[in-house]
Amino acid sequence: MKKIIHHHYTTWALLLLLSGIVSCKSDKDFLMEKPTTFYTVENAYSTSAQIDQSLIAIYSQLRDLWANPAEEGWIFVFRGNGTDMYDVASIRRGSTFNNYGLINPDNGTFFNFYSTWYQLIAKANLAIWAADLPQISWATPADKAYALAQARFFRAFAYRNLGEIFGGVPIVTQPTTVPQYNFKRSTRVETYQFAIDELLAVENDLPVTTTAGGRLVRGAAQHNLCELYLALGTQLAAEAKTTEANAAFAQSIAYGNKVIDGGTFSLMKNRFGARSTEAQGNVYWDLFQEKNVNYQDGNKECIWAIQIDYAAYRAEDGKSKLPYSRTYSPVFRDGAKDHLTGTAENVGGRGIAQMIPTMYTRDDIYAGQWATDMRNSDIVFRRNFIGNVPSSPYFGQVVPWNVMYNGSADPVTNMNNRSLCYPVSCKIATDKYTGIADGENMSNLFRDDYFIRLSETILLRAEAKQRSGNKQGAADDVNLLRDRAACTYRVTAADMDDNFNLILDERARELVYEECRWNTLLRMGGTIAVDRIKKYAYWPEAKATLTFNYNLWPIPQTVIDTNKDEKLEQNPGWQR
Repeated sequence: MKKIIHHHYTTWALLLLLSGIVSCKSDKDFLMEKPTTFYTVENAYSTSAQIDQSLIAIYSQLRDLWANPAEEGWIFVFRGNGTDMYDVASIRRGSTFNNYGLINPDNGTFFNFYSTWYQLIAKANLAIWAADLPQISWATPADKAYALAQARFFRAFAYRNLGEIFGGVPIVTQPTTVPQYNFKRSTRVETYQFAIDELLAVENDLPVTTTAGGRLVRGAAQHNLCELYLALGTQLAAEAKTTEANAAFAQSIAYGNKVIDGGTFSLMKNRFGARSTEAQGNVYWDLFQEKNVNYQDGNKECIWAIQIDYAAYRAEDGKSKLPYSRTYSPVFRDGAKDHLTGTAENVGGRGIAQMIPTMYTRDDIYAGQWATDMRNSDIVFRRNFIGNVPSSPYFGQVVPWNVMYNGSADPVTNMNNRSLCYPVSCKIATDKYTGIADGENMSNLFRDDYFIRLSETILLRAEAKQRSGNKQGAADDVNLLRDRAACTYRVTAADMDDNFNLILDERARELVYEECRWNTLLRMGGTIAVDRIKKYAYWPEAKATLTFNYNLWPIPQTVIDTNKDEKLEQNPGWQR
């Protein structure tokens, strides 16, 4: 890619030089553009390596979407802000995504989400089209098949996300070279089915494993097929197509089985990795330490991970970081400043609380019989913070939560403080920050991060079993995770409630800061999303302003308005 850019600028330098030589020509002739080199869709690709660079650009886009190095507000929503699990701190009320007096089809978050997936689809379409150009030479047929498999996976992945969030959307499979104003919406079922067909077509062209981390493997396609068939079955059931729904659930279970029982992936049940000899940790904590995330690191639970590289960050790639300690960690120095201050490891790094866990995420899911759980241990979900302000009566001691939460006679101040002070997950902070000697300030983690972890596959299969009527099988799957987490309470078939609260609670315990919660809630349909937002949102505006039901986000109004030659129907609940 650097060679292409260099050649482009060299060409324009020559054109500028030639413009001086031909200056005696008429103004009209001079103003006529006659470039000797002009890049078009047809001639932009000349080697298979350039197509691979297009794929790398998609990997890079997904990394930035996931890690959010630029700290874009809409990406915090993509990662779950505004759901039952996350909200905003008192100091960031202006960026709330829970005030439905402000949330409508004109909201930029919806357009950013929608357009980002179509940008990815456009890149994938171009790579798929270019792979068959006559001037492209491939080292082996397998190389071409893998390139196409990655591109079609990305296209399917984008449509899965669009289908779960927006329902039926236009299916675009070719590069678009001229303006088009007549895109037609598919149905939600058709969107899911398109993504399924794409993944079925390339499943066996993806390798079982790779030598280096980050590249797609077969398990990633099978995991997404598990989720897509589950989503398809849920939608078919909502349309009262019971037989078809059950067939889809059976396929979801079958693809879950391929991943879970296929012999390639397995839950990590024993200490492993770079810090496994340290007495303080446990196997769940090991999953989120530097050099432990990739399958190639011995982590058999990792199906697909984004790649973060500290050396690249220092040299040229300033986005190669996880700014989680900055964006997700609490601000004790504001909320509990009489007892805790600073930006050190013992308070979760240099947190500014861009997105906070709700009381549901931090406390409710661990209440009562759910408390004894490795995922609730202090090393994993730190709740014990030692006072570091000399004048505090808790200096050198654990500061009680009732002191942090209720340190004022003013209930408004207490509510604000509770939004700034909360437990710190090992997924967003560490006790050993990389780069301190180089001037880093405990804002960033420099480990890889999961796109797909086997735990989520297990929870998807559990849901598919429950939707098939097999509640005991669903409970058995949930207990695979609860056994690994050394929980004292094991769930039973009776716990598998029809509103999927048990599944959603277990997802919150296992996948906090990992899953895209909006996808989960909206995929489930009905009033699940609305009910849980009203119940668990931190601030009262959600319950006060969410006065209508929805189970899809609105099609962005900008998209509807610009598609002038074909009417795009707005999703229920969002019509003007």
